[in-house]
Amino acid sequence: MHLARLLTVASAASLVNARETVLGVYLFSRHGDRTAKSTPPANLTDLGYQEIFNSGTYFRNRYIEAGATSPLLGISPDLVKESQISVSAPVDTVLQNSALGFVQGLYPPVGSALGSSALRNGAVVQSPLDGYQLIPIQTVSAGTGSEDSAWLQDTSNCANAEISSDSYFSTLEYMTVLDETDTFYLSLSPMINRTFSTKETSYQNAYTIFDLLNVASIHNASNDFPSSQLLTPEVFFQLRTRADEHEFNLAYNNSEPIRAVTGAILAAEVVEALNGTITGTGAKLNIQFGAYAGFLSFFGLSNLTQASKDFYGIPDYASTMVWELVTNATATTTSFPPTDEISVRFLFHNGTTSNISEPVAFPLFGQSQTLLSWNDFVDGMNKFAIGSQSAWCIACGNSTGVCSPSVLSSSPSGSSGPSTGSSGSNNGGGISKAVAGTIGALVTLGVILGAELLIVLLGGLRVVSRNRLALTGASPAGSQVKA
Repeated sequence: MHLARLLTVASAASLVNARETVLGVYLFSRHGDRTAKSTPPANLTDLGYQEIFNSGTYFRNRYIEAGATSPLLGISPDLVKESQISVSAPVDTVLQNSALGFVQGLYPPVGSALGSSALRNGAVVQSPLDGYQLIPIQTVSAGTGSEDSAWLQDTSNCANAEISSDSYFSTLEYMTVLDETDTFYLSLSPMINRTFSTKETSYQNAYTIFDLLNVASIHNASNDFPSSQLLTPEVFFQLRTRADEHEFNLAYNNSEPIRAVTGAILAAEVVEALNGTITGTGAKLNIQFGAYAGFLSFFGLSNLTQASKDFYGIPDYASTMVWELVTNATATTTSFPPTDEISVRFLFHNGTTSNISEPVAFPLFGQSQTLLSWNDFVDGMNKFAIGSQSAWCIACGNSTGVCSPSVLSSSPSGSSGPSTGSSGSNNGGGISKAVAGTIGALVTLGVILGAELLIVLLGGLRVVSRNRLALTGASPAGSQVKA
């Protein structure tokens, strides 16, 4: 994603009023650098581990440590308190390991002084690995193996979302680009012909082709890879921008918002979690990991594309979206101000975050201001949020399994979107953050009943149509590009 000019914008820290208090944070992160999707299984690389660890360290410096630039009210600075932090990721090697690497940077080992305890008999027990801190990562069934997947909607289990995405392949826009880029993609054959057949080498597989060559451009140092002759900067730019175009159209359509079902669920989860922070029933810091589809669908739904055309592109590895719950009123760890004195700021950073490349605030919903009142923020999110089991079933057009009338009639009703709530109350309906990336009630019922699990993933959706697209997934052993 070409967001270089976003990174030249003044630091988000300069936007923060000196009197401002950060009450809560919701952070959605993409995984770090990984091996290619078309050569499964995908794995987090050492580079990816470093990227995600560095991002975690940055957010520690921003919110947690003593002397943090934007201290999160009441957060424990050294020893993690599990009640204050919620971390989740789909059951996926790349995403789970990214979450683990991130929290290692967020709460590093505390050393022998803090990482020890005295027993009744007087013995002192030292924590292993120099006080390494164990932080639970909630696992969700949604998106299992998502980084090995190729088609953007196949794991959503949302019928209308799949139909909507598939319809892109019948549009004049798609057919025109497919025809115009035929020669371009065939010119790539010497680099990818052991992974993609001639029939598969087209705009149909724009993302997986880009992904394979992007991984190779980072990791393949062998002499048999003709990068200098064929993968020129101009060629790579077209590969990336075509992949951006392809994936955005599969993730979002203005006239068919159900296509962005992952972003709709993310919106409900963010409001639910931040409402829990306000009411004292949830964590102070919520962290969720997912792949790029969650970003793209939210970018479209929240009209971030009006704030910058760069939001039409796929975010780089380790990119983050951040929602900060802030106030200029007096706040303590036991007493928050009323909600009409609480605001929300959205920030985004493309790629690994650091002290020299920080998140930047952007206005949501096509507005001009980057700071929204809590009520305006919730109203804006609830215009497209999907926050209950019944709402999901209706929007997706599903009527069997967990959406069958008998199951729905026996389930808690829930609201179609989280309530705005008020300070000191617990009325934030909708989906539970405890199963980030899915509608919790659906997953729970699915497990209990042995029904097919709801797979509504914020990042692990697949990239090419099962029926329309030609890619079948060649054996990694036969790949010329050794990712």
